[in-house]
Amino acid sequence: MSARLVAIDLPGGAAFVGALQRVWDRGDAAFPLDRRLPGPARVALLEAMAPCMVIDERGESALDGGRPVEPGDALVIATSGSTGTPKGVVLTHDAVAASARATNARLAVGQDDHWLACLPLAHVGGLSVVTRALLARTALTVIDGFDAAAVDGSDATLVSLVATALARIDASRFRTIVLGGAAPPPTLPPNVVATYGMTETGSGIVYDGVPLDGVDVRIDAEDQIHVRAPMLLRAYRDGTVPHVDGWFPTGDLGRWRADGRLAVDGRAGDVIVTGGEKVWPAPVEDVLRRHPGVADVAVAGRPDPEWGEAVTAFIVPAGNAPALAELRSLAKEHLAPHCAPRALVVVAEIPRTELGKPRRDSL
Repeated sequence: MSARLVAIDLPGGAAFVGALQRVWDRGDAAFPLDRRLPGPARVALLEAMAPCMVIDERGESALDGGRPVEPGDALVIATSGSTGTPKGVVLTHDAVAASARATNARLAVGQDDHWLACLPLAHVGGLSVVTRALLARTALTVIDGFDAAAVDGSDATLVSLVATALARIDASRFRTIVLGGAAPPPTLPPNVVATYGMTETGSGIVYDGVPLDGVDVRIDAEDQIHVRAPMLLRAYRDGTVPHVDGWFPTGDLGRWRADGRLAVDGRAGDVIVTGGEKVWPAPVEDVLRRHPGVADVAVAGRPDPEWGEAVTAFIVPAGNAPALAELRSLAKEHLAPHCAPRALVVVAEIPRTELGKPRRDSL
């Protein structure tokens, strides 16, 4: 008998966790549906993922056009869509268990620990908190979205956050904070572990630059990061298998630091080539945020007849917008001269994914 894909359309909380456990107990796979999607986007995502059933506040109901999953499949998770149309990432029970074991081992999670899940459960960063707590039988609290007061008032010892959420809480009250999503800020509290991973890797697989146990990382001649690990996806929902001989090309570029730790420079498509020099947006953004007139910033390249691409700063001002000359001077104090922005665009907000990554193609 084929296993079914069951959409879970419930808010974060005990009911969601119970529904996930019931789906697994029946031998089916779960697809957490992002409840914040507007109607048309929701319909399109359901058509693409093709679940057979849905669980919501009214109970369980069958859906037309559903496609089965393979025996052993545990989850189908939609990617954030930061690089295009979301794909359905299929993770097996073995992959989910491998991710939980490796994470709990690296963080020395014990039975006295207590996980707090406060990130969107439709994304792997939030959902993996739930799955690793279930598999390790540790205490778990799930709240429906990030709320600073609820996080600060929690009895949990462990939490997974993104950088924007970290800035809004008292970080000292947790034993360990797992930080994912966008590039971490340059300075972090000592109890924060910066992670690297993606939906296809079942959550973070490199912690503070060191791969988890069982994870192999290599960097090819083009500086692209490839990973091989037991927590990798089986396939995408459309049947595409993206790894070759077990190695998955991440689409991220990186390098090994002198201390042997992995440094991730960013998506291959994000690098700006200006005057023959490569410029990574994240370090420039980190410097420009130091200006008191910058509330938020993203950096991207724009076509330029002289330079090929011009480093362009998209700024949300804090009060009066800073002048381009000020930003160029600030950048040159900390970075190579070619990293200084050559253009400035003032915007009302920076388009970002749910995990805080800038949507540079939307700037």
